[in-house]
Amino acid sequence: MLRELFEKQAELNKRVGFDAHKVRENMDLKESGEWLNNYLAAMSSEIEELRDCTYWKHWCKEAKEGRRFEIHDLQNARVEVTDMLFFWISLCHCLGLTADDVYNLYQQKLGVNHSRQDNDYSMSEKNEDDNKTVNL
Repeated sequence: MLRELFEKQAELNKRVGFDAHKVRENMDLKESGEWLNNYLAAMSSEIEELRDCTYWKHWCKEAKEGRRFEIHDLQNARVEVTDMLFFWISLCHCLGLTADDVYNLYQQKLGVNHSRQDNDYSMSEKNEDDNKTVNL
């Protein structure tokens, strides 16, 4: 299913001027970086729209009633998460990643995350050395 989503998103992105297949064939870091930042900005907007589906403002009436972070618009929250998926797949495309690449990277990173939990992960002792083992 992930492969199908990646292909459908590539078709949509091509309509707006970003050709994911071209990126995979010939990675242009400048062009990919420009599109990456376009999609990061879009993703950031979707994140804020998702946050607005909750009573996140500590000064609002609902927060003062003890309902801070309660979801008040579940239907729209679900749509915003789906919008984020559109942009997340686009970010993957900007980096030349396929659905299979993402799956493989996920499996590797999952192992790192489990290892961190097994070894009492600490933010003060954190470094990125274990992430260096995650690659295509």
